[in-house]
Amino acid sequence: MKKEEKTKRDEYLKGIVLNLPDSPGCYQYLDDSGTIIYVGKAKNLKRRVSSYFNKEQQTLKTRLLVAKIADIRYVVVNSEADALLLENNLIKQHKPRYNVLLKDDKTYPSICITNEKFPKIFKTRKIVKGAGRYFGPYTNSGALNALLELIKNLYPLRSCKYNITPEGVREGKFNACLEYQIKNCCAPCIGRISADEYSKMIGEITSILRGDIKILQETLVQEMKEKASMLMFEEAEEIRKKHALIENFRTRSEVVSPSMTNLDVFSIESDEKSSFINFLHITNGCINQAFTIEYQKRLDESDEELISIGIAELRERFNSNAKEIIVPFNVELPFEGVTVTVPQKGEKARLLALSRLNVKQYRADRVKQEDKLNPEQKTTRLMKEIQDALHLEKMPMTIECFDNSNTQGYDAVAACVVFRKLKPSKKEYRKFNIRSVAGPDDYASMREVVRRRYSRIIEEGGELPSLIIADGGKGQMEAIRGIVEDELGVHIPIAGLVKDGKHRTSELIIGRGYEVIGLKQNSTLFRLMTQIQDEVHRFAITFHRDKRSKRLASSELDSIKGIGEKSKQALLQHFKSVKRIKLADTEEIAQIIGKAKAEILKEFLQKNGEEGRLASK
Repeated sequence: MKKEEKTKRDEYLKGIVLNLPDSPGCYQYLDDSGTIIYVGKAKNLKRRVSSYFNKEQQTLKTRLLVAKIADIRYVVVNSEADALLLENNLIKQHKPRYNVLLKDDKTYPSICITNEKFPKIFKTRKIVKGAGRYFGPYTNSGALNALLELIKNLYPLRSCKYNITPEGVREGKFNACLEYQIKNCCAPCIGRISADEYSKMIGEITSILRGDIKILQETLVQEMKEKASMLMFEEAEEIRKKHALIENFRTRSEVVSPSMTNLDVFSIESDEKSSFINFLHITNGCINQAFTIEYQKRLDESDEELISIGIAELRERFNSNAKEIIVPFNVELPFEGVTVTVPQKGEKARLLALSRLNVKQYRADRVKQEDKLNPEQKTTRLMKEIQDALHLEKMPMTIECFDNSNTQGYDAVAACVVFRKLKPSKKEYRKFNIRSVAGPDDYASMREVVRRRYSRIIEEGGELPSLIIADGGKGQMEAIRGIVEDELGVHIPIAGLVKDGKHRTSELIIGRGYEVIGLKQNSTLFRLMTQIQDEVHRFAITFHRDKRSKRLASSELDSIKGIGEKSKQALLQHFKSVKRIKLADTEEIAQIIGKAKAEILKEFLQKNGEEGRLASK
């Protein structure tokens, strides 16, 4: 955008902002193509919109948004509650680029009781205004089907499509169907039940769907006693069966204190990209709704802003009119007659803890699901976690770890393992024979190996690691730092693994200040460090054992010119030891490796034996 155009746009927007009313409402930001890019709500439109253009308060993401604004529209409403609901609807309608994105926007099924003289009850995803009363929606299809099955077992309601009227019944316009014959229907079509009796069943079903199970049970107990007192034992038994079915259904629900009635519980779990909000609805001591939604962040929205949006969305979606809302922290909600509670202890605090448990589990499940679909994204996320835990400037794309191994200074070796994107890159592993160090000096050995490793990479223009780990404490770290930073002039983060009294890795120290990073078992960082440590141990010890085995397996035969590896192996296989070869005569040896080689061998052994005897004198 040219400077003149920007100045003209700024003057235009300033004129709109200065003339905004000091009233509650919703504002919409549009880009130069007329597309709505952001929707917001405000208790005071003028003050809220003005804050976006205050450069001192702008974050980077806000500056990006403001740079795209070409026009501003607004709608004045009566209250902040109306503004919140309108904002929610506008976001779902327009899906603006810079607003939080509701990722779960599908339609869940509800239960409908039709507006008829003899109502039907069925499951539906389509809400038709005026067609009946709707209960739900139900996010758990299993719970919904169980509820419908309970109603079917308790009440023989009709399921036909006839438009049954009292006049039609009197005139005999309908015939009973098979459902009546198998006792699934009370046959209102042929007058087997009166409209008042049918209405009583619908009333009881409505109580169940509202969660008023306790009240219904008390009513049934009273009716059962009345029938029994009138010696109507068969009718009393039917009521008892109905009561037992309802009680069985109730005990399968999550039950809290019976005094808890008609309240909503919300909790939130956020990261840099997303927020997850859990909702529990409590009616008469039972949790009859539980759901979690996910918002994808677009600007630097706070948890307070996001949970208020989530509360409006979920209360509207589940038709909640609860007069008490439980939340994890203070949040201003513009709902009249609604109490906001932040519990610290007691039953309500336990409900909030249950909601938090659900939202954490939902978030963990979503992360696992995304990791399976996108392994590369999982790796990046884990590297970001490690970067944050170790306070690194860059993500640890390449990690190298060193370890020494020797037996009292003999057969001294070192090993370097390489992890790329948190996975072993075995083709890049390196073995080192210690050349310049005599005796068991781990620090000197480490300096030699690190010098050889990184001076060669620098000479060849190769890639240096993002992080170097020493399988040891401060001494090993300083040995590495002395070469990498002081001698080679390269800055690479250096860490050391520290073991506890039981020789188990318990801490990681990093940086010149030796900052201690605790390693919690089962954490990403702990698992990675354990894997790296096990791998460098395995690689170094295997190399050390191989070298020691070769030294121990060597013999006098190795230094005889004219006696190759095959001849040596044949002799050892036949005679079993060098001592027995020395005791054998030339003809016996010649049978194994030939006459010429046998003479060379005997001559060498005799000469060597004489030199040994002279040396001993």
